[in-house]
Amino acid sequence: SKRRINYQHYSRNVIPSSGKAKESLTSALKGLETIAPLVRSVEETPEPISTDVHGTIPSWINGSLLRNGPGKFEFGNTHYNHWFDGMAMMHQFRISEGQVTYMSRFLHSDAYTKNSEQDRIVMSEFGTLAMPDPCKNFFQRFLSRFVMMQPTDNASVSFVKYKSDYYVSTETNFMYRINPETLETLEKVDWSKFIAVNGATAHPHYDPDGTTYNMGNSYGSKGALYNIIRVPPEKSEAKDTLQAAKVLCSIVPKDKSHPSYYHSFAMSENYVVFIEQPIKMDLLKIVTCKLRGKALSEGIYWDPKLETVFHLVNKHTGEVSSVKYHAKAFSTFHQINAFEEDGFLMLDMCCSDDGQAINNYLIQNLRKSGDALDEVYNATCRAFPRRFVLPLHVTSETPTGQNLNTRVSSQATCVKTRQDKVFCQHEDLHGDDLYEFGGLEFPMINYSRCNTRPYRYFYGCGFRHMVGDSLLKMDLKDKTFKVWYQKGFYPSEPVFVPSPDAKDEDDGVILSVVLTPSQDKGTFLLVLDGKTFEELGRANVPVDMAYGFHGTYASA
Repeated sequence: SKRRINYQHYSRNVIPSSGKAKESLTSALKGLETIAPLVRSVEETPEPISTDVHGTIPSWINGSLLRNGPGKFEFGNTHYNHWFDGMAMMHQFRISEGQVTYMSRFLHSDAYTKNSEQDRIVMSEFGTLAMPDPCKNFFQRFLSRFVMMQPTDNASVSFVKYKSDYYVSTETNFMYRINPETLETLEKVDWSKFIAVNGATAHPHYDPDGTTYNMGNSYGSKGALYNIIRVPPEKSEAKDTLQAAKVLCSIVPKDKSHPSYYHSFAMSENYVVFIEQPIKMDLLKIVTCKLRGKALSEGIYWDPKLETVFHLVNKHTGEVSSVKYHAKAFSTFHQINAFEEDGFLMLDMCCSDDGQAINNYLIQNLRKSGDALDEVYNATCRAFPRRFVLPLHVTSETPTGQNLNTRVSSQATCVKTRQDKVFCQHEDLHGDDLYEFGGLEFPMINYSRCNTRPYRYFYGCGFRHMVGDSLLKMDLKDKTFKVWYQKGFYPSEPVFVPSPDAKDEDDGVILSVVLTPSQDKGTFLLVLDGKTFEELGRANVPVDMAYGFHGTYASA
């Protein structure tokens, strides 16, 4: 029942252009295993425990894999509705001299503390509206609906770095500074106290000197704005957090009352690329959700009639390009990489042909089994890696109606259709064989070496389930890939750690936390060779974990 498959020599295939052909490639799956145990509340492990290592974990690895994600889905007899709502649980896998210790702690956010004190959900989350205090009388409960919903501080998405400090982040204006050695919750930080934004993504980008870029919306009398944020690499005082952060520029949404939702953005050496996608936020619905007795998520919708628009911002000047790059409607949560070469900007990301997947990740859906689970999975659009090629030097002299992509090796097209508009069609960064593995998400590169630069490899999870069920190493040279797969095992986002004496881009290891819903406490940290994708070792952890979102490697 346990088998490992290493598909090492896939041939490059041309993807059929007809929808019918693609339909057959992504045929419906049946008989999916239940993953309900991966979306159950779990206990924290606040003191480090040892693990049982099988195989060999390279002795040069000296640091911690830090991961974040939901770990508690109910308080008392109230429960959360959406996967994104669960209380943040932080995990640390400390690796030293071939051995691994594990610990975990709940983030002591205001949401977690208040919910725990009252043993019920008192702070609303993305997909869950907190109910009024049952101890209040009818009139008080009625009036409470007119009080504006407070943004959550449940920072459950990722670990991020600002000025060499570690924080956990979600997408609101609140983050928490964390001690990466102990996972202690140190300090609540509010973006809006430093710059005029109402939130920021959990996926910042970093320049080699530590300068950090992010994006966040602001909402004012003139409607919504998308803001590019820059945070300097150094502190001026020891207690600094986001001091000296600046809004580099603001971009006006096409529809100010219905701005786009975004989870991340792209960055090349000289540009920040904002992807304005047709996942839209109805601000009136969001502002009135408490009054109407609806969750915030009810105000987010997919509009396939709209095109996706790429906005380019010069990182050095803050100037927004007047040329807008359009593509057919698609949604994206995670970018892979972006780099400039020969007068073009290559933009690689994981794309879906619709944007409704977010609605399918209800906890009740993830806990289904049998035909009901198959139905949810088969209704969820898969994500695939794609490249868009954006010409950087479009002027009034640039001809219209012809493909401006002169890169011989590229199948992507970019056509100037009018003065300030270029329409782009992607090329697939994969062959037909990736359909068999459910596409790819949670992409990862050798970030310190390759971010904003030409590169060859990226890693990710295959999705033949609602969560990752395989690990993939993609080779852009010939669009082939290698696979780590064991039936019934569900790996997390792969994290690449380069070896200290690395010569090649893929010299290093992949770290991933693997969960086994069919086995009690069947969790392990997996270590794969970055080159061969063969298993080097694993550290069995005798605890149950929920399937998480994102993480990072913190070198000791």
